[in-house]
Amino acid sequence: MKTVRLAHETDFAGWRDGARALVNAGVLPGEARFGVGCNDNGLFDEPLSAVGGPAIVVPRRFLELAQEVVLHRTADRFDLLYRLLWRMRERPDLLHVDSDADVADALERARNVSRASHKMKAFVRFREVEDDAGEAYVSWFEPAHRVVEKTAPFFVRRFTTMRWSILTPDLSAIWDGERLVYAPGASRQDAPGDDRLEDFWRAYYASIFNPARLKARTMQGEMPKRYWRNLPEAVLIPSLIAQAGRRTEDMRASPASESRKQTARAVARPARASSPHEGKVLDDLAELRPALQGCRRCDLWRHATQGVAGEGPRRADLMLVGEQPGDQEDLAGQPFVGPAGKLLDRALQAAGVDRENAYVTNAVKHFKFEPRGKRRLHQSPDAGEIGACRWWYEQELALVKPKVVVALGATAARQVLGRPVSLMKERGSPIDLGGGVTALLSIHPSFALRTPGEAEKARVVALLEGDLRMAAKLVG
Repeated sequence: MKTVRLAHETDFAGWRDGARALVNAGVLPGEARFGVGCNDNGLFDEPLSAVGGPAIVVPRRFLELAQEVVLHRTADRFDLLYRLLWRMRERPDLLHVDSDADVADALERARNVSRASHKMKAFVRFREVEDDAGEAYVSWFEPAHRVVEKTAPFFVRRFTTMRWSILTPDLSAIWDGERLVYAPGASRQDAPGDDRLEDFWRAYYASIFNPARLKARTMQGEMPKRYWRNLPEAVLIPSLIAQAGRRTEDMRASPASESRKQTARAVARPARASSPHEGKVLDDLAELRPALQGCRRCDLWRHATQGVAGEGPRRADLMLVGEQPGDQEDLAGQPFVGPAGKLLDRALQAAGVDRENAYVTNAVKHFKFEPRGKRRLHQSPDAGEIGACRWWYEQELALVKPKVVVALGATAARQVLGRPVSLMKERGSPIDLGGGVTALLSIHPSFALRTPGEAEKARVVALLEGDLRMAAKLVG
């Protein structure tokens, strides 16, 4: 028996080099084994150098499959891959034979790994802690397979501005705001318990639970019980399921409350008044906010807290158009009040522009998001949603009558120009919109917030400030 010793449980490079050496040495699959660490030899095992021999040409699909299968927790995963590699020498198209037992086994393990990565994205719950550097977030998670390195970059993209750590029994991923590093595995005791937001999150989860749409088996398929012990909302699930039938009957039996009828009437009036098909133009900015609450031009209103209208003077020479409300804007009902808004305020100040004299709005008026744990993660509006909101933008443009419109980001640029835009190619150059209005394209402040590295972030902010200075000069 020939043995290749691997450095760790997910040592794909070690397996690849070892498998090449085994094949070149003519070692049959039944005579080869792969062991992790230095002391994983059997009584009759002969160590084999994992270096040497010519490269073996295999389809890219096999390499991609092998990188997934290596993350599976089964002990024989390396042996399965070597067996496939050996057989592919005689049959290069083997991976296209889905009925083959080895191929089907490998594909199923790869699907399990992909599913484990997806569950990690869905069920990691961060808890707030304080350290010497200030606010940070820590999560404890127990993945079904070894997917930490595969999945951690997702959290870097989603939570670039947070400092966070994800602790698992296999490996710990740590992001300090600039660099992602990995540390040894941890234990559950190393993670914090409840934080101050747990009760708010449980209250939110209970409030959005719809007993009339409950499908317990489907829910448990998407949220397996093995993850419940790490989810703060899980303590509510048994009681919510048990009460679902009674609550559904109560909902059916209860008449609509008077307050809900009043709300429905208030919503219906502005919805009719603001219909573009009736050709009505709003007479004043004061009509904008109540009219917007009745907007049904796309489906974003269904999940947003409210429509967020623009803010600013009745007449303003400068109009700033962002993408859409974020989480904080959706709750507050005001544009640019979150982290991107604070950065925009600083950039305006550096450019010598008083925000109070500008009209600030968004291309899309409702928050589009994807719920992930306690957070609502931003999703970019699509072309249909941007087009559905164009009527509102045109109303604001007609009422405010700006000289210069600054479009912050690609979504805003598409709304302002009415076409897809290559932002970095067209930014910084005035564009005549007709009617005495000039457009200027720039970077959205959130792009600067997501930019890694302080030097690069400062460069992006400087570009934004420069565009705002040009807008101020165009206003005169």
